[in-house]
Amino acid sequence: KPTLLLMDEPFSGLDATLKETLVPDIRRILVKENITAIVVTHDQLEAFAIADKVAVMNNGCLEQYSAPFELYHLPETRFVADFIGQGDFLHAEILNEGQINTELGILNLTDPHDFATNTIVDVLVRPDDVLHDDESNFFGVIISKQFRGTYFQYQVELTNGQKLLCLASSHHNHALGERIGIKLDLDHIMLFEAQGGE
Repeated sequence: KPTLLLMDEPFSGLDATLKETLVPDIRRILVKENITAIVVTHDQLEAFAIADKVAVMNNGCLEQYSAPFELYHLPETRFVADFIGQGDFLHAEILNEGQINTELGILNLTDPHDFATNTIVDVLVRPDDVLHDDESNFFGVIISKQFRGTYFQYQVELTNGQKLLCLASSHHNHALGERIGIKLDLDHIMLFEAQGGE
């Protein structure tokens, strides 16, 4: 029953099925025995499954130290936003304090920001923020697709050339090159300084 347990890539040699059962078991033991553990891992899902707090390092510097939910939905830096999970950056123009204009329509902001009107910014968009919607007035062309069992993950190209990941029910089996309706469903709108080549 150590006070502090250091674990360096402890699950890296395990197959996926064993890891799925062992990681939650180890977490339960640590919590029950009130043992603090520092776990080093490159597997984000593993870190999310075992940790109360996750530290993201970049070139030896701490970028963010937060609960997994906050790292994913409320990244404090562009590096964390780009590094954690899958995501793309959608260019947008600041219309005013409360609205931005994107290729997929005008979005209303709830959090304050420091960007001036008419500034071009990047909005973090996760795959689950872009939904397939046959009734939408906005479209993307499917340039890649991955079947994930209960859903497809499409990569779509917008009319301005930007690319986004999009989720669709596995019943919506569309072909490469097909044009489909999409819409944004963002709970957290995260704005970052615009960068080219996204």
